Amino acid sequence: MMIIQVQDLVKRYGDFVAVDHLSFEVDRGEIFGLLGPNGAGKTTTIRVIMDILQPDAGSVTVLGQPPGRAKAQVGYLPEERGLYRKLKVMDNLVYLAELKGMSRPAARERATGLLERIQLEDWASRKVKDLSQGMQQRLQLIASLVHDPEVLFLDEPFQGLDPINVERVKGFVAGLHQEGKTIVLSSHQMNLVEALCDRILLINRGQAVLYGPLAEIKREHAPNAIRVRVSHVPTDLPGVVEVEPDDGAFNLALAEGASPQEVLRALVDRDMQVQSFEVSPVPLEDIFVAVVSGEEEEDDGLA
Repeated sequence: MMIIQVQDLVKRYGDFVAVDHLSFEVDRGEIFGLLGPNGAGKTTTIRVIMDILQPDAGSVTVLGQPPGRAKAQVGYLPEERGLYRKLKVMDNLVYLAELKGMSRPAARERATGLLERIQLEDWASRKVKDLSQGMQQRLQLIASLVHDPEVLFLDEPFQGLDPINVERVKGFVAGLHQEGKTIVLSSHQMNLVEALCDRILLINRGQAVLYGPLAEIKREHAPNAIRVRVSHVPTDLPGVVEVEPDDGAFNLALAEGASPQEVLRALVDRDMQVQSFEVSPVPLEDIFVAVVSGEEEEDDGLA
């Protein structure tokens, strides 16, 4: 079921078009990656969906409603953090939950459970300013969902975290996914996007440049390269233009349009004992850089 629908969204700041006829959908229960370079329009898009900003054109629905009517069912972790530093941890969480319509007893119970899950229960009666940066970041995360929203927007949730806290937050987000929460994740850390997201949208200069299931996008952008483990590689394999030994295996570079399946079939037909055969994976970060750089080169060529 579709939870968020964005159609032909346009948002301008004076003469600058931050979001340019952007369309996408987010399905119930998925982790959806919203990616792009700095200034691409990610945060503006989130703020329009959150009803913080009003669009200049296009439409947005959240849970089948205009964004303003769905606020109580949406949580938001902004890139610019904002907790009351002189208030106690528990008081922060209860106050924010009450703003979303929860009763004080329900808010306290919910906050207690979340603090335990993210290993901050011993700090409930301490002031926020007494927490380390990593602790404050984790607290900010649970503050965004203390009212138990159906949809959660996380804008750079791993920003400034050390590796231990990154793993804690990553595991927490994965747990929310298993519980059925719908999560929109915006992050520059592509390895974490790969580990968590089902589908992604890459935007550049306010426009969509990649959109769809992550696995499908990676297949479409796979390099013409194979890693195969065999005793040796024949010199006349179809479509193979280069062979490079690599730690007991071989990396094969393929000609444009050559098929990995044909190479595997040729190896099998020649009774080669193939121990492993895989199309070399391409990191999402490489796809991100290639696509964005390619767009910039095209624009420079038109200048």
